[in-house]
Amino acid sequence: MKRIAIGLVSALALASCGSGEESGNSAAPVPAASPVAGSTAPAGSQWTDTVVKTAEGGFRMGNPDAPIKLIEYGSRTCGHCANFAITGMEPLKAYIATGKVSFEFRDFLLNPIDVGAALVGQCAGPATFFPILDQMFAEQQTLLGNGPKDGDPFITQIESMAPQQRIVAMAEKFGYLAFVQQRGVPEAQARQCLADQAATEALVKAAEAGQKQFNIAGTPTFILNGKVLENTGTWQQVEAALKAAGA
Repeated sequence: MKRIAIGLVSALALASCGSGEESGNSAAPVPAASPVAGSTAPAGSQWTDTVVKTAEGGFRMGNPDAPIKLIEYGSRTCGHCANFAITGMEPLKAYIATGKVSFEFRDFLLNPIDVGAALVGQCAGPATFFPILDQMFAEQQTLLGNGPKDGDPFITQIESMAPQQRIVAMAEKFGYLAFVQQRGVPEAQARQCLADQAATEALVKAAEAGQKQFNIAGTPTFILNGKVLENTGTWQQVEAALKAAGA
């Protein structure tokens, strides 16, 4: 496991980016269940438009009383997480729309880049959380390609910065600040979010709590009704687990 110190805690033990098969998650398999009943969204709305921030620091889409609750611990810089978002979010929404399934994404920090990306990604609140998240995953390679190359003075410059300044500088360098501006988040608002030390500490604590509770060794890690899904990192694997749970 990598240890990434971002200056807000002495050190944070974090997982690596890898598929479910690589992460070594273990849990009892989800038993087959009878199909569960769906639920109609309130008049004039759809469950896929119902998004709230949870007490655990994640963002949940769907029926809050859905009998099947899926949680993903994911990193915005993880290629396997991007693959799941690109291939799985649209078909997953079909399950969410029935009211049978809710989906919660919890930012899991693999590296300091993730911190700034998560701060600006959450900045505008629930209404834009999932559109911005999906677009970040779709543009992941372009964003990461903006990073410093060998010999770039940026590498030494950030070493002398305070931790929160370093987060801001990295969000600028990799293009996450401009990214959310182009999607309707004013620059002043995005910079305020990046400078928010309390929000940064909350991200770190949420990642620590998730790792402690579920022994997360790789991202994405999926939790279905409180149980870690074993060897599950692709949409096909997640869909099979949803069906086994009665979706």
